[in-house]
Amino acid sequence: MAQKPSIPKGTRDFSPEEMMRRTHIFDTIKGVFRLFGYAPLETPSMENLSTLLGKYGDEGDKLLFKILNSGDYGAKLSDEELRQASKICEKGLRYDLTVPFARYVVQHQNEIVFPFKRYQIQPVWRADRPQKGRYREFYQCDVDVIGSKSLLSEVELVDIVARVFSKLGISVTLKMNNRKILYGIAESIGHADKMMDITVAIDKLDKIGLDNVKSELRERGIDDEAINKLQPILELSGSNDEKLEILSNVIGGSETGVLGIEEMRTIFAGVAKAGIALTPELDLSLARGLNYYTGAIFEVKANDFQIGSISGGGRYDDLTGIFGMPGMSGVGISFGADRIYDVMLGLNLFPEELACSTKVFFVNLGKAEEEAAMPIISQLRDNGIATEIYPESAKMKKQMEYANRRGIPYVVIIGSNELERGVATVKNMRSGEQMEVAFSDIVSALQ
Repeated sequence: MAQKPSIPKGTRDFSPEEMMRRTHIFDTIKGVFRLFGYAPLETPSMENLSTLLGKYGDEGDKLLFKILNSGDYGAKLSDEELRQASKICEKGLRYDLTVPFARYVVQHQNEIVFPFKRYQIQPVWRADRPQKGRYREFYQCDVDVIGSKSLLSEVELVDIVARVFSKLGISVTLKMNNRKILYGIAESIGHADKMMDITVAIDKLDKIGLDNVKSELRERGIDDEAINKLQPILELSGSNDEKLEILSNVIGGSETGVLGIEEMRTIFAGVAKAGIALTPELDLSLARGLNYYTGAIFEVKANDFQIGSISGGGRYDDLTGIFGMPGMSGVGISFGADRIYDVMLGLNLFPEELACSTKVFFVNLGKAEEEAAMPIISQLRDNGIATEIYPESAKMKKQMEYANRRGIPYVVIIGSNELERGVATVKNMRSGEQMEVAFSDIVSALQ
């Protein structure tokens, strides 16, 4: 019995229709990246395991896909050696695009012009347990600038976010925070070591309310005096400027905290002066990947669709330090292609013409008709109009059904009657209208 075809759990096939939509998302994002001078970069699917191990924490190490050394490598090993994976696996599939980017920058530091602006859109792999919305193979779209501490980069990233989602038709909220402010809060209430605990509790304000957050802070070993100092921060509201004003009253004694406030003032002022069509919102509960970021943090949510964040990132001061090149500051943001796809599908935002790659379809009714059609088809293609002809002559009903199922907008019919008169019948499949057009006018009629 023939084997039933299948693919590994947590991976997907993308149909032509899905690929047209995904390509639309990627092309839109790339187009915006290029407007800001970011250049494309690709790194190999597999990296040396030594590059990947220890960069994502213990949990991350467990989720690395390890690759068996090539070919018949195992044949010359003893059973004991086969059991020791590190001896037979020296490579692994990349887990994200950031560590390979850091590796690339260090390896090619003498050829790169800094600040280095790159974007990268490639698949990554994680040996996670597959579930709805979580895959073992998925795409990341990253854009980073490395080798500059200037906050102009953060302002540009806000602009990039605004332009990408405006072009895709998605209404979004961009939340921002700063790691230095979070540290300043913890330091000001005398619990600099409990920054994570405080942040995790603040993060739950919306979900569990003020009183429950306070009792959670107590459980985490934060005294009432500190909680009272925290009160104005827990009740923070108003415009970005008002929030920053309240913050500077509370954490003005923390040098790091004051620096964070100044950074956010500079970024918000820069966004306003540049006339960017999206105003970021200061949100202290935002604490993505804290051990990683050192400055501003970004997170983007869709306004009209229930889903997690669709984009996020931040400033990191020592990305390349893990590879022995310290002090390289960078800032980057990642767009979640799969989630963006789900939002656009859910809100019906994909342009209708993406459904089909072919715009004009010629019915094939016989040898003489086919010969008359071919030069016209060539002309249409020369003018950038995607055109195809049915590969053999077949019943009209069958061919019309093919065009219909493919969602092709225009069908051109040249039968024996039309052939004699040098005209074709052009049918608009959406409206059902049809008209006769001379052979010489078909290109201009369809343009």
